[in-house]
Amino acid sequence: MTSRPPKKGAAARQVSSTRIQGVVVAAHGRHYLVAPDDGSTPLQCFPRGKRSEVAVGDRVTYEPTSADQGVIVEIGERRNLLYRSDQYKSKLFAANLDQLLIVLATEPHFSEDLLGRALVAAEANELKPLIVLNKIDVEAAVPGAQKRLERYRALGYPVLEVSIKMQPDAARAILSEHLHGHATLLLGQSGMGKSTLVNLLIPDADVATREISTALNSGRHTTTFTRLYPLPDDAHGKGGALIDSPGFQEFGLHHLTEGRLERAFPEFRPLLPNCKFYNCHHLHEPGCAILEAIDDGRIRRERHTLYAQLVHEASQIVR
Repeated sequence: MTSRPPKKGAAARQVSSTRIQGVVVAAHGRHYLVAPDDGSTPLQCFPRGKRSEVAVGDRVTYEPTSADQGVIVEIGERRNLLYRSDQYKSKLFAANLDQLLIVLATEPHFSEDLLGRALVAAEANELKPLIVLNKIDVEAAVPGAQKRLERYRALGYPVLEVSIKMQPDAARAILSEHLHGHATLLLGQSGMGKSTLVNLLIPDADVATREISTALNSGRHTTTFTRLYPLPDDAHGKGGALIDSPGFQEFGLHHLTEGRLERAFPEFRPLLPNCKFYNCHHLHEPGCAILEAIDDGRIRRERHTLYAQLVHEASQIVR
């Protein structure tokens, strides 16, 4: 006796009844590449519903819909989620991070506004920030860049000085010491050397990027998606992950409340209990310990200007 052939659609239903866990390793629009926990080939997945809240680094559960595609049905609990926003929209960077690596260069001229905002984002999300000053082989530009970064060193932020192209072995040693064993998001303006850094640390990164681009169907937009690269194990067996994000020129933090903003400035934190009013905004109130510290030089005026700008942005409401 021959068995009946399955009814139309039965095979698809059988595939989708299986739920598999994995990590999102790349994102382009509503297209996500998920690496299954069993080490099998990553596959393209789509979120269920019109709105997508998935980020690179998320642990997700998906249902396969074919041999190489699936539907994300659940996002696991996050340790953190880093994103930028204005009053109109938000852009997810990545989830479940340990630290933020901000890449600057002696040239072209880097934006201190973007640097300051990235540091605030790191502090607000309890991430360790690392500043990389690249292209120190451009000797004429080094003193000026170092002087601009001295104020951040004084706040306790580490600054790693490297020349990724001219001194790759030294740069690899310096960076690896700080990156292995951690999940690190790489941020920076275009032209600062992010791609060169990735290629230094990740063997065959260009090949991997092309493969990811093909899997995401992102075609020629190979530089406009966020992707996660596992780091090779070091001598102590520590791996980690490096997450590369597209270069950007603006970093809105519209989603941060005033309370989170004031605590995201490390030089503010020890003084916050000393304000005369418990609900002090640190803008023009009498008896404000922050404003007094600006007047006597303990806090740089430029840092308070950034704080005031961020408070203003957060207060903007689209009606």
